[in-house]
Amino acid sequence: MTSGSESGTKPGRGLIGLLLVIVPVALFAWMTVWPILSGITRALSPEQPDGTRALSISNFAEFFSDPYSLANLGVTLWTCLVTLGLLLVICVPLALYLRFAQGKLATYVQTMAMFPMFVPSIILAFAFIRVLGPNGSVDLLLNAVGLPKIRSPYLTPWGPVIGLVWDNIPLTVLILVSGLGSVTNYAIEAARDVGARPLALFWYIILPRMWTSVAVVVSFTMLGLFSAFTLPYVLGPASPEMMGPFMQRTFGDLRDPDMALTQATVTMLFCVAFGLFYVRAVARNRGK
Repeated sequence: MTSGSESGTKPGRGLIGLLLVIVPVALFAWMTVWPILSGITRALSPEQPDGTRALSISNFAEFFSDPYSLANLGVTLWTCLVTLGLLLVICVPLALYLRFAQGKLATYVQTMAMFPMFVPSIILAFAFIRVLGPNGSVDLLLNAVGLPKIRSPYLTPWGPVIGLVWDNIPLTVLILVSGLGSVTNYAIEAARDVGARPLALFWYIILPRMWTSVAVVVSFTMLGLFSAFTLPYVLGPASPEMMGPFMQRTFGDLRDPDMALTQATVTMLFCVAFGLFYVRAVARNRGK
């Protein structure tokens, strides 16, 4: 009797679940999938002299034959890779400290690590200019003690790198600390009991358990960096520029939406590659 009643409720539950899911799925398809497909279709169908559109890769051929477009793509990749490298160098030791340290000092360190999450990007850019810009606070302090001025990273490729590293520290630390939650104190103590040194402890015990978190950091950070606009626009040089400001200027200033969509499609292909890397890492972790 019980099994029959349970089997009778399954179709209803399935229908309710479908109704709950269909709305967000429809919104996702309408607001994300459809614009992507529409943009790719338009990028692959440039407007002809007679006003019609025909299937062609001329927009992509123009992009990859244009030195300025390639320079912008190159500086975007350089910024993303350098920012990602600095984030890992800074945040991995910080996450390890927050995972294993105890006491008030660890609480203060975690608070400082999370602080950039609550600072808007435009405020961060303004603070950067006031501190590291020409005649900023650092220059004034150096002049006060008789030292020469430093070369400001403002309006250079290093400007967005510094801003983006600072802006992405909280999310990176949260993901890494979450991954370190699978490292038990018993495993650490057992490894120490058999004479494992700190480097071996990290390489054989900690790193294998946080590898998935590192893959998530790599994927999410690269996706966010490719789509960054405010910090590269305010802190970066006018030429070469990252893809975010480049697409906006092509669309708004040059009034060339087809080429802007082509630039967006090229950028999306790189993002898809890092997205697949994330999916593969998660799938391998579940398989294990």
